[in-house]
Amino acid sequence: MNPWNDPVVVYLRAMVGSRVDRLRNEPDRSKGASAIEWAIITAILAVIAITIGATIRNLIVNKANSIRTE
Repeated sequence: MNPWNDPVVVYLRAMVGSRVDRLRNEPDRSKGASAIEWAIITAILAVIAITIGATIRNLIVNKANSIRTE
């Protein structure tokens, strides 16, 4: 099961990609606002990565514990 094919992840990637593309093509965009948006996008992606990592870790620990008890 590939986590990148999850519908939520696909939607978020499309949404972020659309926003980034729109920002890159705006001729009069503000550099300060762009930096803040990048910081927010980075924070969101970090939260997603931490959540996926914690989920994988919990699955591994639970499986290891079930192997020991059997």
